[in-house]
Amino acid sequence: MSSQTPITTLSPELRTRLKEHTEALLAEIINTNLQTRFVQEFDGLKKFRDAIKQLKDRSAHEVLECHRDCVPITNYGTYEPFISRFLAEPCREEDVQDLLSPGLPFFIAKSSGTSGKAAKLFPKYHHLVGAPPSRKKACHITSMTYLRVIDVIRNEGESTKVIVTISSSGRVRMQHGLGIEKDPEMIKTTLPDTTSPIVVGHIRNYRSYLLMHALFALAEEELAFFYAIYSTLFLDLIMFMEEEWLTLLNSIENGTIPDLEDTHHVREYLEPKLLPNPPRAQKLREIGESKADPGWLFRIWPQLEQVVCVVTGLFATTVPKMRHYLGPEILINSKAIGASEGYIGVSYSFTDLNLFKLATKEFIEYLDITKDPSPANLVPAGWQLETGRKYEVFLTTRDGLWRYRLEDVIEVAGFDPVDGMPLLRYVERLNRDLRLSAGVSITETQIIAGILAGQKSLGKVKEFTVIIDERASLRRFGYFVELQDALKPNAHLALHEVRDELRRINYNVDLNLSDKTTGEPTIRILKPGTFSEYRQWRVGIANTAAGQTKVPVFVTDEATKEWLKERVMHELLYPAED
Repeated sequence: MSSQTPITTLSPELRTRLKEHTEALLAEIINTNLQTRFVQEFDGLKKFRDAIKQLKDRSAHEVLECHRDCVPITNYGTYEPFISRFLAEPCREEDVQDLLSPGLPFFIAKSSGTSGKAAKLFPKYHHLVGAPPSRKKACHITSMTYLRVIDVIRNEGESTKVIVTISSSGRVRMQHGLGIEKDPEMIKTTLPDTTSPIVVGHIRNYRSYLLMHALFALAEEELAFFYAIYSTLFLDLIMFMEEEWLTLLNSIENGTIPDLEDTHHVREYLEPKLLPNPPRAQKLREIGESKADPGWLFRIWPQLEQVVCVVTGLFATTVPKMRHYLGPEILINSKAIGASEGYIGVSYSFTDLNLFKLATKEFIEYLDITKDPSPANLVPAGWQLETGRKYEVFLTTRDGLWRYRLEDVIEVAGFDPVDGMPLLRYVERLNRDLRLSAGVSITETQIIAGILAGQKSLGKVKEFTVIIDERASLRRFGYFVELQDALKPNAHLALHEVRDELRRINYNVDLNLSDKTTGEPTIRILKPGTFSEYRQWRVGIANTAAGQTKVPVFVTDEATKEWLKERVMHELLYPAED
């Protein structure tokens, strides 16, 4: 984190330093991956291969120029025929060795597939060094499960195993050298300075997984950090902890593992890890279930410094609830900005949670969102960015992606005054909109802005999602909302606030509402805990990791729509409908 004030333009010195750093980074990536199967076999890189051969010195600047002029824009479809070789039966080493980067991947990352599209797979090669040592206790809410094991057959008949898992789990395994072959021994241990034994990460039941993390966190009075992928994961843990408060305290007092659903396979490893601690249990009883009072968690963990998780975009609505639990003393760290495809930057400020500093080993290019996506329009590196402009992000990565179109939009907020690195704000996913009718669609950012405008009359929104509401003759945008507290007396006024905000920020919505060719937005209030229950439901039916599931901004599949409708406890009505 930095206390420095961002600068809006780069000095000549910082510009030169950033340029040299960026060119050296790209040269290292290209020199590492130049002889891979993808580079040598993909027809779209023939021009690049030929140009590289003509370079005499292959200086960093020459490589940058060659990359700029000869590498096409790619997307997941470009790599899918190559990555699918890992899914062949049998998977032979000769077919996947040096595929996108040298050697075999340490793991294959599976994207969340939240948008409704099929999940994507990204081979991840061994670039991470060991995790830095820490002397402070942390609760890492990280799944260690894997979705599939791929046996890569060697010529001599032996095999090596590559797991398919979520990116966060794979990164932890890579940092600590926890290949799948070490699981039988490592499952009995606890990583240094962490509260939960490794085996907790092997629990697939969402509620049990979080409750077990809560148990070992409660037992540690000197806890300093919470780490989670998303803020909703952290809040679900706290909610479950409230619900099972007495059960967890009895377990801490007696040193016994509670009988939670789907945990029988891990009990033998957990039982030796929880020692009886009557004084700690008594202290927690004295603190009590005072969840209504601000700062409850600071009383439970007086040395807690930070909660680190994603709190941008859709997750920004969770910040008030987190702040209520944490009080003013504990900091919220918005973690990082990135995706399964590659890492982009780290959180820059504790007060501005949507401000990130570029900090990556990947080469990043930018496209002004007002321009067509072509290589000629890409801004080659950070020193040519303009403060205040919005750009789409393109990655060339150590793991073998070349000018990959990430479809994430960022806004440049300035530059770090120390090293000149760009400072970025996350805006939204590109091409992620909900189409109501011909000519009427709405983006994620607009959907979020709409419901936030309704909080004045509605109350604080904990989580929400949107569908196309087709119950009337005119189709409408329909919000399903879970509130942090009780519904306010004049909550129906939120319908007008949401409608007016959507009209203000979306011309076509305004036009069609005026013409009465689309209906006015609807708001249905869900039962408390609905979205936590949704995550558990999705983990069960999708067979994914407990920590990866998130609520999509838009819901389009009928099964989820029906599931949500069953949990509506109140619908707001326009005055004419009363």
